[in-house]
Amino acid sequence: MKNVMTSLVLLLSIFSFGQSKSLNGMVVQKTTKVENISIIVTVDSAMDVENSFKIEDIKKIIESSDDDEIVSFKIICNGETMSNGKKSNLSYKVEGKSNAEGQFIKSVEKIRTAAINYYHNKD
Repeated sequence: MKNVMTSLVLLLSIFSFGQSKSLNGMVVQKTTKVENISIIVTVDSAMDVENSFKIEDIKKIIESSDDDEIVSFKIICNGETMSNGKKSNLSYKVEGKSNAEGQFIKSVEKIRTAAINYYHNKD
C-alpha cells in the first residue's frame, strides 16, 4: 500500500507541475503597403519597344494598385556608340497617381510612340 500511495503522489505532482503556463501577450499584425510603383524599360530598337510592353500591361499594373499611389514609367532608348566611345541614350519619364489612370495611360502611350519615332528617325 505504501508503494501505491508513493506512486500516486508522485504521479499527481508530475501532472500538476508539468502543466504549461498560460501565455498572455499581444498579437501584432503587420501589413505591407506599396506607396510607389516604378516601371523602367530599356530598349535597343523600335521592335524592342513594340515587343517589350503593351499598354494593356501597364493598365493591369495600375488597376492592381491601391488608390492614390505614385506611379512612374520610364523608357530608356539606347543608341549607337558616339565618337568619344560612350553609348548614347535617350530617356522619357512620366509620373502620376494611380487614381488618375486615364491621364497616366495617355502619357505612357505618347512616350511609347515617341520612342518608336526616335528609332525610325535615326535610320
